[in-house]
Amino acid sequence: MPDEHGLTLLRSLRSDTGPVADCIILTAARDLRGVRTAMHLGAVYYLVKPFGFAQLREQLEAYRRWREQIACSRQADQATVDILYQFRRMPHTPAAIAGLPPTVRRILSVVSSAATAVSAADIAQRLGMSQAAAHRCLTDLQKRALTELELEYGATGRPIHRYRLPRRRAGGIR
Repeated sequence: MPDEHGLTLLRSLRSDTGPVADCIILTAARDLRGVRTAMHLGAVYYLVKPFGFAQLREQLEAYRRWREQIACSRQADQATVDILYQFRRMPHTPAAIAGLPPTVRRILSVVSSAATAVSAADIAQRLGMSQAAAHRCLTDLQKRALTELELEYGATGRPIHRYRLPRRRAGGIR
């Protein structure tokens, strides 16, 4: 911005009477003080130039998922708060997926290739592992926002937890 510093603009967008505007900072500035100031002023992400379109897209998609989660929630328990913070910092990058433990990556691959949402029992049977271990891994993937949970209610008893890729996610994971 030729006429104004971005942090000055961000300060001017803050209002004591209304909601704080969500901003993603796109900048060449790399000083940690500036990053911390942007965070303090409400920036939801800070993207340092040069960056590619894929990086910008990942952050915009993470922001969209974050806003969708906020729109669905009225009250926040600690699990909801953790998920909201996670949406801000966990884009669905190949690097994020590659950083998963091998078993979790295999489970994500099964979920990705399944025609319908899968349960821990489905995963356990397909991969030859315990249902409890499959459930732990699926829960971890859900917390990382790499899968979504669907509850299937029967006539009695507990619902079956089924997992699938997030609805608006394009492409599979291998």
